[in-house]
Amino acid sequence: MRNQEIFVSLDIGTTSIKVVVAEAINGRVNIIGVGNEKSRGLSRGVIVDIDETVYSIQQAIDQAERKSGVRINEVVVGIPSNQLAIEECHGMVAVASDNREITARDVDNVISAAKVRSVPPEREIVSIIPEEFIVDGFNGIRDPRGMIGVRLELYARILTGPKTIVHNIKRCVEKAGLRINELVLQPQAIAAVALNHDEREFGTVLIDMGGGQTSASIIYDNQLKYSFVDQEGGDFVTKDISIILNTSLDSAERIKREFGFAIASQTSEEEFFPVETVGKKEPVRVDEHYLAEIIEARLAQIFQTIYDDLSQVDALDLPGGFVLTGGAVSLPGVIDLAKRYFGGRVRAYIPKEMGMRNPIYTTSLGMVDYVAGLDEIHQIAQGTFYEAFQEPVRSQTMPERPSQVNPNRGQENTPQRPKLASQKPSRPKSNFQEDYPEVVRKRQSYVDDYSAFEDDSDSYYEASENAPYEEPEGSGLMSKVRNFFNSFYE
Repeated sequence: MRNQEIFVSLDIGTTSIKVVVAEAINGRVNIIGVGNEKSRGLSRGVIVDIDETVYSIQQAIDQAERKSGVRINEVVVGIPSNQLAIEECHGMVAVASDNREITARDVDNVISAAKVRSVPPEREIVSIIPEEFIVDGFNGIRDPRGMIGVRLELYARILTGPKTIVHNIKRCVEKAGLRINELVLQPQAIAAVALNHDEREFGTVLIDMGGGQTSASIIYDNQLKYSFVDQEGGDFVTKDISIILNTSLDSAERIKREFGFAIASQTSEEEFFPVETVGKKEPVRVDEHYLAEIIEARLAQIFQTIYDDLSQVDALDLPGGFVLTGGAVSLPGVIDLAKRYFGGRVRAYIPKEMGMRNPIYTTSLGMVDYVAGLDEIHQIAQGTFYEAFQEPVRSQTMPERPSQVNPNRGQENTPQRPKLASQKPSRPKSNFQEDYPEVVRKRQSYVDDYSAFEDDSDSYYEASENAPYEEPEGSGLMSKVRNFFNSFYE
């Protein structure tokens, strides 16, 4: 885990947009600020209005800045698993160094070679997850740096998503005046905090019940193996209540939170509550049993859809069972209803951090923990390992968000704030960093050789203009070219 760095996660959800500012110190991630703003411009987890989404992001960022005292310029962004495709990929390169010692640059080259594959134009590479390195036929290597070899191979999993979703998210973040530090798939982020090591290793089904959609992901061997998205979530329960009881969406949401229960058989028909209906001056009395029937019907449909999909891939009997999280899990009775479909090995995950004890923060908290725990190999794979060489340039060209979000920014009385991860060249020194001066020296030697070639060519033309140029036999540029072609035709 990286130390002495600040990470900011941005979770763009259908119901709300969450921003979490955390600081990694001595292997621990401490939350120092949270922002939460109602989402505008999203439907079923997909951005449908960029301008509205940008406004919501700016408001959530501004809240997190005021609470944490950190000026936010870059964020870790979550990508939903809609239409996610997971494919195997393979790359192979020759070790570039003269002494045949594998460096971080070789690892970067073999990862780039693995990415060279035919990707449909409507899809985009979101992430690549290294699984195994092979050095001269010796497999099972996790980190090949420092080893001696001639040929380096990589087997990895490449994750691709719809280009429309990825592009819209990037566009909204950029228009909000922010820079994307890393893209993280939401199931991977949730697994980082909701599952322990054994559950990630032996296999667990992770169900994220959001507002606009519900996703079911299989985590096995510490990796995301499969993901399915049902385009129904907690907001659909609210809409059902609104339509059946003929009340507004705000009133339906309040009724669901205050009187809702997921299992109708465990409620009473003698307990009533008032409902303000459209077209009537006086509230209407509705019993809790009738409300629970509305809620249970929708949730049962969601669980049945997930059950049918998981049964097709034989994922109902994994050792880790089922872990539920997301905003809809906070509704009473959801876990008991889920046990009817998935058995007794069902539990809920709720963050324990102060101020975040609500399952809606699981994804945003998981993104911070996931990025902070990446080792150097995965940092190279995600393209974040070489940021230390670009940080001085980044700090000078940092785009500033629109001033109307925080009109007090830039004033002299602004308190001194900690620097972000991109502003602190405090990463552990790697093999590539040690070899970096050598790379510069070689590059300069190429320039010197080219300069020498230019000097020779200038003297050739100068001699041609002033006097006939007599080239010694077997020397000079033209003679070498002539000898090359003669030997070629021979």
